[in-house]
Amino acid sequence: MSLGQWLAGVLVLAVVVGGIAAFVMPGYVPTNGMSTVWHAPGESEAPEGGAATWLVGDSVVRSRFDGVTAFDVRSGKKRWEYLVPARAETCGASADTAAGVALIAYRQARPTKDENCASVAAVGLTDGRELWRAAGVSGELQNKVVTSGGGLGVLVVGGRLRGVDLKSGAPRWTTPLGKGCVPHGLGVAPKQVVAALMCGTEATLASFDPASGTTRWTVPVDARRGVDADGLLSVLSADPPTVRVDGPNGTGLSSVLAFGPDGRDQGRVDGAGDFGEISTTLVKAGRLYAIAATKGVVPAFSGVVAFDLANGAQLWRKGGGASALDVSDGRVTIVRPSYKHGDLMYVVDAATGDEEDERDFQDRVSSAGDVLTFQDLVVVVHGGTERPFTVYDRW
Repeated sequence: MSLGQWLAGVLVLAVVVGGIAAFVMPGYVPTNGMSTVWHAPGESEAPEGGAATWLVGDSVVRSRFDGVTAFDVRSGKKRWEYLVPARAETCGASADTAAGVALIAYRQARPTKDENCASVAAVGLTDGRELWRAAGVSGELQNKVVTSGGGLGVLVVGGRLRGVDLKSGAPRWTTPLGKGCVPHGLGVAPKQVVAALMCGTEATLASFDPASGTTRWTVPVDARRGVDADGLLSVLSADPPTVRVDGPNGTGLSSVLAFGPDGRDQGRVDGAGDFGEISTTLVKAGRLYAIAATKGVVPAFSGVVAFDLANGAQLWRKGGGASALDVSDGRVTIVRPSYKHGDLMYVVDAATGDEEDERDFQDRVSSAGDVLTFQDLVVVVHGGTERPFTVYDRW
């Protein structure tokens, strides 16, 4: 055997052994992995509030402390940018991607940072053009500016809810919230607007007609156990009306309560039950999808759990840990960063939890807080300023 033939044989053997190792060893598998396409540009340090990421067609839109920027999801090329007025900073953002409009709440920057979010700008998500502005809005609006698929914007103004046309800002209706009632969260659906309110020491959920603002019903959020006066309320969905309850400053066990179209109690999911910790929660098609973990239970569990909001029953669970999830097109996409076994992405059937895909990330996924999907691309939102999000390709 000549030297050339011997070297060629060694090279072939190395390729074969390397290929086998890639499949039998844990970690990134080149033929079934996630490759990095591009990273979003870094952001400056800023106060919390106003940071959000949305997919609008084939654009990924990022709201940050000083404005909003849109990028081509495949190439990362900047398509447009909108900046809030000079010396102002954002403190809340909400988008109606179907209508193509985002509401950006902002305040004038002051050394004490005490000024409330008193201004709102509506921004077109296709070109970044400002459509209208509103001033004199009440309170910190991070959780109180909401949009709907029906093109309705809802603002809190002087103890009242104000419904406006999302594209023009023209008023549609105004309705009082009740004496001493402070909104903690709003939800908008084509059939109703809901508001989670703290009225003195009582937590209530109110439903309003989206066409006229007329109050339809008001019920206690948790008539059975009550809600701490300093507890946190957030609306997860307006259809079905679904409220999440957390202890003061986010401490304590979480509960998620769903209501029927007439305000009657429906399903209930308690952190005090099988799961001692419930973090991320999403509602889609009458189901609750949650990143959850057991506490003091053997065997331990950490991952994603699906519940039926009609009765609170558990539908399925997917273990292995999770830091972010997305529900779309009948699928649940789960990201699991792990410094021990490698970072993974799972895709499961939203109705059954049956696994449909599993892929390894080529690079480490740092502190994933959200995930969005577009065709063969996956956008992982990190929540950091150096690298707010990264776009990955499946291959």
